[in-house]
Amino acid sequence: MSAATRYDTFARSLTERYATLPPRLQGIARFALDNADQMALATVAEVAQATGVPPSAVIRFAKALGFDGFLALQRVYRERLVARSATYRERIAALRRTGGRGGDVLPQLVDSAIAELEALRERVDPLLLRRAADLVLRAERVHVLAQRRAFPVAAYLAYALAQLEVPAILMDSIGGMLKQQAALLRRGDLLIAASFRSYSPEVVEAAQLCHRHHVPVVALTDHAVSPLGREATLRFDLGDNPTLPFRSLVGPMTAAQALVLAVGYAQAERPASAAPRRRPA
Repeated sequence: MSAATRYDTFARSLTERYATLPPRLQGIARFALDNADQMALATVAEVAQATGVPPSAVIRFAKALGFDGFLALQRVYRERLVARSATYRERIAALRRTGGRGGDVLPQLVDSAIAELEALRERVDPLLLRRAADLVLRAERVHVLAQRRAFPVAAYLAYALAQLEVPAILMDSIGGMLKQQAALLRRGDLLIAASFRSYSPEVVEAAQLCHRHHVPVVALTDHAVSPLGREATLRFDLGDNPTLPFRSLVGPMTAAQALVLAVGYAQAERPASAAPRRRPA
């Protein structure tokens, strides 16, 4: 493979090659896809420390992608950084590197949330929101699924879509019946599923089942290489910073709210005759 010379080309190539990389290099790939600014500025040792691998693995990662070494790979990231003006996220990151008292918990969380929202603004294409809203409005029923940390995202979506009179059903897996619930989905339905590192196997399995039954899936996840994203008709890659001790729901909840608003705007723009025929509950 020839080395990519532009970041967007490189990122697409890395996403496509991800499944063929050894597990250790996959960890570096996830970090590289989600932390472009750090990749532009960090040393080999810093990337190795952030990803929990020896420095030799970082160099091996660069060479596996067709580069002469880490500096050649880093040049792609630096070109991207130079092409962009400094964002608020980058300024906050610089301030955080200057240190602070260990008891400054709230300011640190607020800074992280602001950085997460800045990253969300960059990651999510408004066109993707419009396409997802169209899928919601064309569906006869919308089933919403998430487990563990991501469950609040699904609960909010089910509530908010119902407020828009969209027939939204929260798949809560009470009694261990999630697989049976997913098997009942059929053409005309839509699954909105959310799962982030470490991914809930039940959610991934439900998405796979829907995919086999030709039920469209809208996935809210963190990476293009997420197992949930492989089954998705539309995928929102919201990012993941593995260096943070606590993973936030600020980004996923904001993305969920944006999807609900996009559905509301799309409803207002549609003539009443365009409303899909709903199956009886």
